Amino acid sequence: MSSAAGHRNPSLPAQAPAAASAAPSASAASAVSPAVSACPAVSGVTGVSGVAPASVAPAAVSGAPALPADPGFCGDLPADAKSLAGHAADAERRLALLPPRPDRTASEAERAEALHEDCRAARRAFLARHADAVYDELTAGRTRRPRLTDLAAEAAVRFPGLVPDASQRAEERGRLQAHKEGRAIDQGIFFGALLGSPTAGTHLIESMLRPAPGSAARLAEFRRTDRLELPAVLLERRGEGAHVTFRNGHCLNAEDNRLIADLETAVDVVLLDDRIRVGVLRGGPVTHPRHAGRRIFSAGINLKELHAGRISFVEFLLGRELGYVNKLARGLLREDPAAAGGATAGKPWVGVVDGFAIGGGMQLLLVLDRVIAEEGAFLSLPAADEGIVPGLGNLRLTRLTGARTARQIILSGRRVHTSDPAAALLVDEVLPAAALDAAAERAVHELAGPAVAANRAMLTLAEEPLELLRGYLAEFAVVQARRIHSPDVLAKTERHAARPGRSTA
Repeated sequence: MSSAAGHRNPSLPAQAPAAASAAPSASAASAVSPAVSACPAVSGVTGVSGVAPASVAPAAVSGAPALPADPGFCGDLPADAKSLAGHAADAERRLALLPPRPDRTASEAERAEALHEDCRAARRAFLARHADAVYDELTAGRTRRPRLTDLAAEAAVRFPGLVPDASQRAEERGRLQAHKEGRAIDQGIFFGALLGSPTAGTHLIESMLRPAPGSAARLAEFRRTDRLELPAVLLERRGEGAHVTFRNGHCLNAEDNRLIADLETAVDVVLLDDRIRVGVLRGGPVTHPRHAGRRIFSAGINLKELHAGRISFVEFLLGRELGYVNKLARGLLREDPAAAGGATAGKPWVGVVDGFAIGGGMQLLLVLDRVIAEEGAFLSLPAADEGIVPGLGNLRLTRLTGARTARQIILSGRRVHTSDPAAALLVDEVLPAAALDAAAERAVHELAGPAVAANRAMLTLAEEPLELLRGYLAEFAVVQARRIHSPDVLAKTERHAARPGRSTA
């Protein structure tokens, strides 16, 4: 996958362009079907975005009847929202007549997929016209900054049929990944369209750079004791450094919903505490029989959790990138963007790699300012094996290693060992295990200078402008939602879950 949003996978449906600020012209309206031109006008509506109308073609699946009518969008937000709601409700009634997904015959599975794809085409067409207007409705004209979860929940209430509602989300949570209806794909379409808009997407990215709920209370606790114990993370202050230790030892410090939430809290606290100048990330000891008692940095996404359906698309797969990982890269959004120092306030970060950094673990290293690794450690992004997109690794790896090495790592699963010459592109120091603690403290001292934070912010601005990030995320949201429901990924998680003692990539 290209790091530029304009280079698309031809096997995927084309994303509609970001909505413009003007309503559709009369000539554009006359070009659509009679159902569209008959759409009633609703007075008093403002802020509705318009682009050239898109027809909604039913999914081309042999033997699967399409829904009875095109939604007939005309560019008026309330009228189009009503049409979408009716269209989606009709599809859900038909879907309810079919058996649950694991019990469907091949023809029933085709019929269900056709219903879903028909509605997804309608959602894309709706959002092509109204992404900015929908976002303004949900954020009170961008005066509110809801997080991803709250935004999706509110959208389900305000725009029925656009994203899964509360009952659909609850039903999906209780199913194995292979038994889900694929509602995350609908969420991916929604967030992809919002991120694809320069207006809505920028506001959403900035909103996710605010401290997560509860972080302020945790900051007060940390300031009292210089220690914060969360279910999956330990945070300790040592002078000007804050040490964040992953404590998911039962699964080689693999990432799951709990670890992602705890890491965002810990990163928030480090960034909010004015006594701290540098953060340090490191994996804690694990209990896996092969590595029992050893520190391990991270084994990537927990594939057993994915197989069990407990890896959330919104909170984990998308929220991770917009949340704590982007905070590591950019810092927190300032309350007053006009204040000295810019719109965000960040701090330098050090990574200490014991054992290995696989998948999401390696992705973290790409936004850190100093990486120290144990002799014999290795790094990898096993996207080719997992079948999913390695977060923002595709965007960030190339500028560190060059295109050829990045393709070897991502497309062919090449591991980079600390003895490999390519390791020098990803790791600053390689040391014996006994020397890692002292090296981490030395790195904290070297990065604690007053000009470091300002200069790293300028480096991030030069290397990863916000528009580049936004364009990638718009594509990522759609592609990753599809990948976690693809047959090859489901088959791999099934095989992986069946292996004794295996829980990660």
